[in-house]
Amino acid sequence: MDRYRRRDFTPKPAVMQEQMGEGMGFQGNVLGGTMIIAGTAIGAGMLALPMISAGMWIYWSLLLMALTWLLMLRASQAILEVNLHYEPGSSFHTLVQDTLGPVWSTINGLAVAFVLYILVYAYVSGGGSTVQQTIMAVTGSDPGMMSSSLFFSLILMACVWWSTRFVDRLSVILMGGMVLTFILSMTGMLSQIRLPVLLDLGENGSGGGAAIFIWCALSTYLTSFCFHASVPSLVKYFGKRPTDINKCLRYGTLIALLCYVAWIVAADGIISREQFKSVIAAGGNVGDLIRAAGSGIDSSFILRMLEAFSFFAVATSFLGAGLGLFDYMADLCKFDDSVMGRAKTTLVTFLPPLLGGLIKPDGFLAAIGWAGLAATIWSVIVPALMLWASRKKFPAAAYQRSGRLFDHLCAAHIRLYYRRVPYPFRAAVLAHVRIRLPPASFVLPVG
Repeated sequence: MDRYRRRDFTPKPAVMQEQMGEGMGFQGNVLGGTMIIAGTAIGAGMLALPMISAGMWIYWSLLLMALTWLLMLRASQAILEVNLHYEPGSSFHTLVQDTLGPVWSTINGLAVAFVLYILVYAYVSGGGSTVQQTIMAVTGSDPGMMSSSLFFSLILMACVWWSTRFVDRLSVILMGGMVLTFILSMTGMLSQIRLPVLLDLGENGSGGGAAIFIWCALSTYLTSFCFHASVPSLVKYFGKRPTDINKCLRYGTLIALLCYVAWIVAADGIISREQFKSVIAAGGNVGDLIRAAGSGIDSSFILRMLEAFSFFAVATSFLGAGLGLFDYMADLCKFDDSVMGRAKTTLVTFLPPLLGGLIKPDGFLAAIGWAGLAATIWSVIVPALMLWASRKKFPAAAYQRSGRLFDHLCAAHIRLYYRRVPYPFRAAVLAHVRIRLPPASFVLPVG
């Protein structure tokens, strides 16, 4: 470990080969790492962004998106700083266990499991809604939400049960389709933006939204940038090269940011605020959003591309979250990798969210929000606590992430969502983060 406590973390060529265990192409490696971050962040969660931000509209939406991007980038850099004190290949669980102890490790594990379960439920709901909308648009007949959700979920569940290798290959195909349809649909939608709709200048428009809705949308925005478990994977891939890993974090999150901004602008420029009220009243599902967008798109090709993009996004996210939860439950329940063992794991993994999707089919928007609240633990609070503990444990660290805005944003977020937590726990958390709190008047009351 001592050889890494220098200002220059860039390995020599001979050492680089050993540490990376991968190809030597510098640019290719950075590009690959960037795609890992962007691919992990971008998914079905972005479909909820226009609906959850309809109250604050375009100005506040873009501001919140920029602040959320900066917060989550800083959180990932905090994890990177901690990870550099451990051997490449150390998992996120190992970092939490060693720096914060078993209690926070358990809390973090439960938060991850909850997020994965509720995300799978959200994708069951969103996937069923997308399939239903597509079949209705193509054939003119309504298959029903329950049948659509079962069809969508059972096929993807079978893929996960079959093998991880099959999921990997299928995900590549779906990711390629998602990228292609996103480019085609966004290009078409952006070309049809109506400025009076985008700026809310219509007859009933107010010319802008209300900042109070930021607090409702924050958790959903955070969910859109959850990629932090991939940071240890990058350290394993690159070795202890923080400069290159930082490039991947910055470029990857920036790609996600640009995609989200394009999507929000396109949606707000085509669907009016009054229409969003109807979308949310109808259940706020993906199919409801597509139907509303169809009224403002004068090209059937663009609409079909939007439907295809929605399907690819939900399916890719379902496989990613489902496979992560599948492996987590297999390890927790000690199921083997046999046909029967994988069948047991499949039931434990997918049966609860599938039943939830059938009982409450329009829970996509709410589920994404709840996932964001739980994801706050391991994407914002835990990185801050690990950073504090790591700097106490390794005071002579050569690499430290720059900037204190992450700390202040963490403070505001903790005060916002955990204000009603008993004071001793709250005080302990904030003491660990070691930040100066904003005045109490700065934080809006919860509830």
